Amino acid sequence: MAEKEVRTREMVWVVDPKEKMLGPVADGGTIIAHTAPGCWGPMITPEGPSGHEVTRPVEVEGAQVGDAVALRIKKIRVLSQATVSGTDQPREGFFTGDPFVAPRCPTCNITNPPCRVEGTGEESIRCQECGNPVTPFHLSSGYTMVFDHESNTAITLDNESSQKIPPRAEEMAAIPPEAKQFPINLWARGDLPGIISRIRPMIGNIGSCPSIPIPSSHNAGDFGQFLIGAPHQYSLEEEELEQRTDAHLDADEVRQGAILIVPVKVPGAGIFLGDVHAMQGDGEIAGHTTDVSAEVELEVEVIKGLNLEGPLLLPVPEDLPFLAQPHDSTLRENAQRLGEQWGTTLEEAYPLQSFGSGANLNDATENGLQRIAELINIPVEEVKNRATIAGAISISRLPGVVQVTAMIPRSHLEKLGIFHLFQEQYPG
Repeated sequence: MAEKEVRTREMVWVVDPKEKMLGPVADGGTIIAHTAPGCWGPMITPEGPSGHEVTRPVEVEGAQVGDAVALRIKKIRVLSQATVSGTDQPREGFFTGDPFVAPRCPTCNITNPPCRVEGTGEESIRCQECGNPVTPFHLSSGYTMVFDHESNTAITLDNESSQKIPPRAEEMAAIPPEAKQFPINLWARGDLPGIISRIRPMIGNIGSCPSIPIPSSHNAGDFGQFLIGAPHQYSLEEEELEQRTDAHLDADEVRQGAILIVPVKVPGAGIFLGDVHAMQGDGEIAGHTTDVSAEVELEVEVIKGLNLEGPLLLPVPEDLPFLAQPHDSTLRENAQRLGEQWGTTLEEAYPLQSFGSGANLNDATENGLQRIAELINIPVEEVKNRATIAGAISISRLPGVVQVTAMIPRSHLEKLGIFHLFQEQYPG
């Protein structure tokens, strides 16, 4: 029996269609998830075969392969009080092929070794078997950030102040008890003191279960490249990577108020999420940002017959590229006069945003353009023109996730069965 509301705190490292799902949640129902931090916590936990720890997938009633699921992001509430982050540098000898997926104890030669915490700092994560430090990453330039949730304000601490965080590392991170990661707050650093930023949370990893097991951090066309021919158990052939669902997007527009439409590649869809960030600039150029625990509320809607290769996004209006923002009355009136003057009928169009991913930004852009062309059955050249004069190419994450935005006629959206979402998101 499907439930109107499914709450989840269960965590997984790998999204695997063979593993049990929670739910099912009813079509039109709600998923409320307590997420664990992504990136740095999992990255310093060698036992976990992924750079993310995400919620166990939830089955959606009625979602079949070839459908899609619209996820209305109703709420994102940051629970962490502090986090540590920065740029990373892999440590040679401490992994086999991929430091995110296959950390290895160089002394015991054990892959994904069980570990314990001993003290604080980068040497604090030690192999359970031999006691030697075993983390496969070095924090090359790091900062500690604290949050004032009342005013949506965040600041970075100096070295002295940051040392107040490790004694309360797990509490300050608000890691759910079901998570297995060590808190990165143990590594308190103060390389960049006194920076002021705004809290504007977004979800870095959210979507549906791929049709083959993929480490949750690698479920995208760029990170997925590291799985092709890899020397560990999650190795893939190049064509198998097409079974990904591109849930690891790192687009800062995937935030409260947005609508994300995700493909269904396994029965029940398997909706999961994690890697919430307190804030992030376009491109996530540092490779990492402020990983936090969060409470996220999603409303699900099954879209029958909408066969997607990757996600679509309806951002909140202010997040749209300038040329693709909804047309106000003044613009429409001016355009109407021009149309009458030149004898041209104007289209009613809305901003369609598709994600593309690949080994690099060029490949990701081609992927995003091709996905729109195939979805609405128009030439790629037309998509390029529409994205150039009434849209944009935006970088979600380096090295290879982009958003392709183009104004698309209403008639195409009606044929796809998703026009009601655009009416809801961009009324008037």
